[in-house]
Amino acid sequence: MRLMDMASWQSQLRKGAAELVLLTVLSRGEAYGLEILARIRSAGELVSEGSLYPLLNRLEKAGRIIGRWDLPAEGGNPRKYYRLTDEGAALAEAMRAAWIDFRTTITTLVEDQP
Repeated sequence: MRLMDMASWQSQLRKGAAELVLLTVLSRGEAYGLEILARIRSAGELVSEGSLYPLLNRLEKAGRIIGRWDLPAEGGNPRKYYRLTDEGAALAEAMRAAWIDFRTTITTLVEDQP
């Protein structure tokens, strides 16, 4: 596989997993954008800052997450905190189950050698 093909393939893998990863992070509690990014990056480079905010906006418009602005009394920068809606929590659980099935299939096919 050429290097460009490999980079494209890896990019598509990350894009495909981004929504599941974001919903999983938010299933652990409310967080603001850079906090979400830090939590994701603690496990690996799956989501960039440039792709995080469009994904947050899309999920908010779809009703899967809800955001609220926090304006610090001491004059700090305002932050938008996000949390899952009931629909988002149900989707996160369904996506986790689908991921486990998918991962099991891929592991069986790719890693188990006859």
